[in-house]
Amino acid sequence: MSAPVADTFPPIVFVHGNGDTAALWLTTVWRFESNGWPRERLHAIDMPCPLARDDDGIAQPGRSSSDDARRCVADAVEQACRRHGVAQVVLIANSRGGFAVRNFVANDGAAQVSHAILGGTPNHGVWADAGFRPGNEFNGAGPFLQRLNAGHGDGDETTPGPRWMTVRSDGNDKYAQPDGLWIGAPGRPTGVDADGPALRGAHNVVIAGIDHRETSFGPVAFDAMWRFLTGRAPATLQPTPADGTIELSGTVSGLHPQAAVHDNLPLAGATVEVHATDPATGERVGAPLYRHAVGSDGAWGPLATDSRTPLEFVISAPGHGTTHLYRSPFARSSSLVHLRAMRLADVDADADADPAADRDALALVQLSRPRGYFGVPRDRILLDGHPPAGLPPGVAGLSLAAVKVTDTAGRAVAAEFNGERIVGRAWPCADGHVVLLELHS
Repeated sequence: MSAPVADTFPPIVFVHGNGDTAALWLTTVWRFESNGWPRERLHAIDMPCPLARDDDGIAQPGRSSSDDARRCVADAVEQACRRHGVAQVVLIANSRGGFAVRNFVANDGAAQVSHAILGGTPNHGVWADAGFRPGNEFNGAGPFLQRLNAGHGDGDETTPGPRWMTVRSDGNDKYAQPDGLWIGAPGRPTGVDADGPALRGAHNVVIAGIDHRETSFGPVAFDAMWRFLTGRAPATLQPTPADGTIELSGTVSGLHPQAAVHDNLPLAGATVEVHATDPATGERVGAPLYRHAVGSDGAWGPLATDSRTPLEFVISAPGHGTTHLYRSPFARSSSLVHLRAMRLADVDADADADPAADRDALALVQLSRPRGYFGVPRDRILLDGHPPAGLPPGVAGLSLAAVKVTDTAGRAVAAEFNGERIVGRAWPCADGHVVLLELHS
């Protein structure tokens, strides 16, 4: 077990995973704040192009190499050290973000890191097969991971210097499975199993039942992080709601201009409008709380609101649809309310297997869980009054569920997930509207 961190609360830099954004750390940051870690010392970074290349050595529009990701971490660490006048930071990463952390530490970054925590990082690959996508960053038999796992003469796979911890599931991580189902190769042995994220030389934590993203963003993973950093239990595992006014802000991104993938680059010219909504109906309440056309930095906000009001964010941008994002009340202030403009063509429409419903759909409403996956029968999930179609039982591996509205466009659609409830409106597909009910949990 690591020694407690000094009472000065070192800066923490959070690194997201493949295709994700810094916004996924929102509730984790709230948990740290709620236990006394100063908000100004918690930094979640965005990879500009967060998706890994198909082959790490071949340039690909809208995607990043392992070295691109390493440089992002290096820049963020340098900025945090300079801003706070410290020599070292803590790094906490999810999934692919752990590759970037390990790569940075292994390449002259060890002296700048006191602790490194890797949640769900597939340290020995999502697959380990020299004959299957050999140049991919996630191939445990490929050059990138072979180099990182080569060892340091003492049998350890961790770079000396920082104290290391990994967090993994006991068998519910979609990217630590012996069968290739979740990489599009069902029936093909991957050569990895649930132990894949563990590292020799690290404090390796196993948490029963959690999924790939919950290894970083769930409350039990937070408990492990806090104990590793401080040597004691946290006072609370859930964010403490703030009294009075809170402020929300973030950035707007969209589709990469040269590729049909979402990135984290600023989407200049997008318009953000925010409405308070009725918690029972999803209807807008009063005039817009906020409206702004974002500039070249993609920034929106701040919006002043409170921790009791559900919100609808409306994002409009050239080349995209009109995106309606419904959220339950925000417990605390945050600058990580990052928004993505979407197109209806990019929405997963496989909500059911009825062709007639496809033809007759007036609206499509998606339930999104960015900080975890839907587990059946592990979780209680209702969308428009019913368990969503298309969620397979067993290993939790889907973070989107959808319902096609065939009776009345514009009506209320409610979602419930393990106690969190969101109500939105079924905006019509015919006008290019994209509707998401996004969970905090």
